[in-house]
Parts: sequence; structure tokens; C-alpha cells
Amino acid sequence: MIYGDRIRFRAVEREDLPTFKKWINDPEVRQGLGVYLPLSSEDEEEWFEGVRKHPPDERNLVIEVRQPDELSIPPGELASPPELEPSEITWRMIGGCSFFKLDGRNRSAEFGIMIGDKNYWNHGYGTEAVRLLVKHGFNTLNLNRIYLRVLENNPRAIRAYEKVGFIHEGRQRQAEYKDGGYLDLLVMSFLKDEF
Repeated sequence: MIYGDRIRFRAVEREDLPTFKKWINDPEVRQGLGVYLPLSSEDEEEWFEGVRKHPPDERNLVIEVRQPDELSIPPGELASPPELEPSEITWRMIGGCSFFKLDGRNRSAEFGIMIGDKNYWNHGYGTEAVRLLVKHGFNTLNLNRIYLRVLENNPRAIRAYEKVGFIHEGRQRQAEYKDGGYLDLLVMSFLKDEF
């Protein structure tokens, strides 16, 4: 497990697949992703089998939120709650993230993230997850550069990346066709010495 203040990352399990399928088949969630078609249970099963074959550093991670009622507790105030015993803490799956395109010689990687549970949008969980993944990338995987591509029509994600420290590098003009029109992909990066 990889722990943050209010979240943790864990490995993807087969039991997670119905939840991922539900999120990706939600047009509102899919809007911010590179995925453009709904997925079947067989598609998810094939994805899972593919993930298991990835190198360990490129395996997908589940984002979970500490319960109970995380939405009412500000970040940083839950690191060691005196009122909860460890046995009373449960975790709720809200999304997933991963590094991919790891380049060992240049020590760089691209990453992707999805907060699929819309109840957890606009509460800082995406920002915290990005921050935790960046920390993991620099401090555990010894990356020097972490980069991403994000659709121009995803201001919530762009804002989270900027808060963490990602810098705009460029724009791939009309690189993605979605919902009858072309969208630009923004390229952003973060260097280890900026962390």
C-alpha cells in the first residue's frame, strides 16, 4: 500500500472490474479519458489480464479513500485520527492511476488518473492522488521527469495538475476527435528538481 493523508493506492484486484466497467461506461466520466467507447465485462477482463503482464512499475493502482465520511474532513486532518481505531477504518474505491511508457535510460514516465466515483469530484482527492503518485514516481521509482497529456476541455484535471506543480510544455493541436469535434491535447510535465 502507498498512503497519503486521506487516500491510499493498492493493486487492482479482479473484484474491482465491475466498478471500473461502471465508471468507464459513464459518459460523464469517460469525457475526460482517452477511452471513447463503452466497455464490456470481457473487455475489462482482457484489460485486467494485460495489466498483470505489465512490469511492476507500470501496473495500475486503485485509489481508495479512508472512511467514514471523508468528504467532511479537510486534507491533512486525518493522518492520525484519535477518534478512530485502525479496525474502524475502511476504504472506498474511487478511481485508478498508473505510470506507463517508463523510460529507464531517461528516467521518465507518463501517467494517467481517473476519479471514477463522481461523489468524490471537486473535493481535492484528484489533487491528492496526483501529488502522491508524483511522490512515488520521484522517491520510489527514481524518475526524473513525469509527464501527462490532458484534453483541453478537462479544467478540473488541469487545475489539479497545476496545483501539484506540473508545467505546461506544449499543445498537440486537434489531436483527439471526440463527440463530433477535434480537441487539443495539452502536454504538462514535472521534473524531480522542481519537486
